[in-house]
Amino acid sequence: MTTLITGATGFVGSAVLRRLVAAGHAARVLARPGGDRRNLEGVDCEIAEGDLTDPVSLRQAAAGCDTLLHVAADYRLWVPDPAAINRVNVEGSVSLFRAAAEAGATRMVYTSSVATLGLLKDGGSADEDTPSTLADMVGAYKRSKFLAEEAVRRLIVEQGLPIVIVNPSAPIGPRDIKPTPTGKLIVDSAAGRMPAYVDTGLNVAHVDDVAEGHLLALEKGVAGERYILGGENMTLRDILGVVCSHVGRRPPRVKLPHDLLLPLAYGAEAVARVLGKEPPFTVDGIRMAKKRMFFTCEKAKKSLGYSPRPAALAIRDAVDWFRAHRYLG
Repeated sequence: MTTLITGATGFVGSAVLRRLVAAGHAARVLARPGGDRRNLEGVDCEIAEGDLTDPVSLRQAAAGCDTLLHVAADYRLWVPDPAAINRVNVEGSVSLFRAAAEAGATRMVYTSSVATLGLLKDGGSADEDTPSTLADMVGAYKRSKFLAEEAVRRLIVEQGLPIVIVNPSAPIGPRDIKPTPTGKLIVDSAAGRMPAYVDTGLNVAHVDDVAEGHLLALEKGVAGERYILGGENMTLRDILGVVCSHVGRRPPRVKLPHDLLLPLAYGAEAVARVLGKEPPFTVDGIRMAKKRMFFTCEKAKKSLGYSPRPAALAIRDAVDWFRAHRYLG
């Protein structure tokens, strides 16, 4: 049995690939020509060159594959052209699932995000049924993932495609080579570049547990159902406390109001448009930070046997990997 996996050169996808191969699956990786393939080093897998915006390459990659794990996404909180994210996350996802269906794939998993879910006003733990609308989505990335999940659901309902949806929270751990926005937060904190913090919160999960959740969804998930692959709810202050304790630094004690940072974010984005570089922080990022993004993964635990480890272990593993690979300076 051959499984096609997308996103395996990235953070979450590389963890899923390693778990897939360890479980005895033959893996075919969709990788862009000329892309960074460091996360594939030492992994026994076939590589099919292609791109989510190229339907022909997707059909070629899917040929002969029995299952599909679609982990890839354009994950940027700021882009000069938001339509570019939709071409990958929405249109590319639809093209990929159609290609896999035409190739005869019988099991498929789509990696969505908790970003598509609603949040509870009291700061409690939202679940898979917490309602949300497109109007609730802050930023191009969240909107694209919301629209992509809607498009995937239409494929399930209208064409009967056997797709299981998983919604990871905030994965943390090794091989975050880019790094992701969450990984950058860990790096900056460990390197002593975060003198202050804002009042927000995340659901933190070890990336290897999220990877295990993908395989559980592939094996046990029900088509059309969504499963949160999360871990532990933590305030940003507590996350930074674990990081700083692990590296022997004093954690930041100054809490900044969100509204104070918004003008700075607008300025940073204006400079970024001129320079053509991603800003250090964004307007959408500050707006998202006004809410505590807390979730529960009880459904995945009960239905799939998902069992996440304590978040502090994920944070320490991430710090150790970043330190070993000289991200901390």
